[in-house]
Amino acid sequence: MAPLKLYGMPLSPNVVRVATALNEKGLDFEIVPIDLRTGAHKQPEFLALNPFGQIPALEDGDEVLYESRAINRYIATKYKSDGPDLVPTPSAKLEVWLEVESQHFYPNVSPLVFQLLIKPLLGGAPDPEVVDKHAHELAKVLDIYEAHLAQNKYLAGDEFTLADLNHMSYLLYLSKTPKAELVTSRPHVKAWWEDISARPAFQKTVAAIPLPSA
Repeated sequence: MAPLKLYGMPLSPNVVRVATALNEKGLDFEIVPIDLRTGAHKQPEFLALNPFGQIPALEDGDEVLYESRAINRYIATKYKSDGPDLVPTPSAKLEVWLEVESQHFYPNVSPLVFQLLIKPLLGGAPDPEVVDKHAHELAKVLDIYEAHLAQNKYLAGDEFTLADLNHMSYLLYLSKTPKAELVTSRPHVKAWWEDISARPAFQKTVAAIPLPSA
């Protein structure tokens, strides 16, 4: 089988989200660089893959997908028998925590990562008001995670699933910022993060990310 093609910038957390799923499944893939800084994502060649002009996009034979969470659901479903089963069915907890990630965790962690990690890489300075606002909101979200993880090894129960995986790229980037204590100060969240981030597939994913030196 020809390698799958993952289009995007290797440093993008949404690209990393998909790469994490591909590595968990042991799938052969290549990253096709799409440089947002040059506007490559708005060129006709890329718009033919994703008319919204956003990364990532995934090409799997004749299938072309975009939106990282949808891509991951596709990978977990089509390649269900490869690697760990990321979408055990039926699983009400899985569905709930997939939504929690997209509706509560992501809207607050994403601005934090942008302000504290990405913006400085682009030569800008963090906006303290934005940082404080989203750090405060994320703390309230992670308090709920702390209570849940006190009773559950993983978000959907006793097994690692897509609900855990979809958090990992932003948790990694958050860990590289001064707000890493939002995770490390909560013992059950910290233990969960240490567990999932030690997975061999994720270590392979991280090794391929061109993270800036400290």
